[in-house]
Amino acid sequence: MRNAPAGPSPFAVAGDLLPAEKFSDPQWTAKGEPRASVPLTKLDTLWLNTGTLCNLACATCYIESSPTNDALIYLAASDAARFLDEAEAMGTREIGFTGGEPFMNPDFPAMLEDSLARGFEVLILTNAMRPMRRHEAHLLKLREAYGDKLTLRVSLDHHSRTVHEGERGANSWAPAMAGLEWLSANGFSIAVAGRLLPLEGEQDARIAYARLFEAKGIAIDAYDLARLVLFPEMDAGKDIAEITTACWDILGKSPSDIMCATSRMVVHRKGKDAPEVAACTLIPYDPEFLLGTSIEEATQEVPLNHPHCARFCVLGGASCSA
Repeated sequence: MRNAPAGPSPFAVAGDLLPAEKFSDPQWTAKGEPRASVPLTKLDTLWLNTGTLCNLACATCYIESSPTNDALIYLAASDAARFLDEAEAMGTREIGFTGGEPFMNPDFPAMLEDSLARGFEVLILTNAMRPMRRHEAHLLKLREAYGDKLTLRVSLDHHSRTVHEGERGANSWAPAMAGLEWLSANGFSIAVAGRLLPLEGEQDARIAYARLFEAKGIAIDAYDLARLVLFPEMDAGKDIAEITTACWDILGKSPSDIMCATSRMVVHRKGKDAPEVAACTLIPYDPEFLLGTSIEEATQEVPLNHPHCARFCVLGGASCSA
């Protein structure tokens, strides 16, 4: 287990503090304008949060994962199966696993194999460090059986070791790179999730990642948006514009472009008898975004009443899935 970095995150969001009156009413903005909302058009991706325990304690983890945070307890394979049944009946394409670090959950191998056996495409978000490496034999077996139906997306916060370790802690770069190189060398379908520094241009970042991948022999096209995903930064405490119904036309976007139009996430909060379905992978604790104990209950429209809705999804244009 590793300690959090001593200094501030190199990815910290600059700006004024968020006024208290913003994001306080699910129907109306602070200016009295109707708040935008997003209907579920189709459950394309069901995320299963395996729990918030992680081998790292990053400087700015949106879900506050760490070696000691079990605010979201380990999801049990028996509970996951119930949601997989629902997703199967709804024609869901993809199951995504996130955490924490999914490979720390003892039930994760069973959940992973169950998802693939049902015919789902599977995306695992991992730091590719020791917890994943303990499961190499199982992963090789699954790759042989299911090929590119299984994709592992490795969190490599930056193309430079200094910045990556500034976020993830000392000595976190080499093991992550080694895990990524192992996946590439063994023919897995792989991707990388990175982040942009303040004022760092996306094109410059992609060029730098491309050089890194080429130097290390990693089979990722850094110019493929699905294979190198560069996320905007999030800080719920910093000011950001609220999204009104008029914003869709102003921004040239549609509610169907937003992540909660096609996805939901299962979480099991500590102290709760059963898992619940959250509207969004980014907002796992807010009761307003917990929609029920089944997918059927969680199909309602979602008001964009959180700073992450604006900064990450609408204005940042990001999505957690491909």
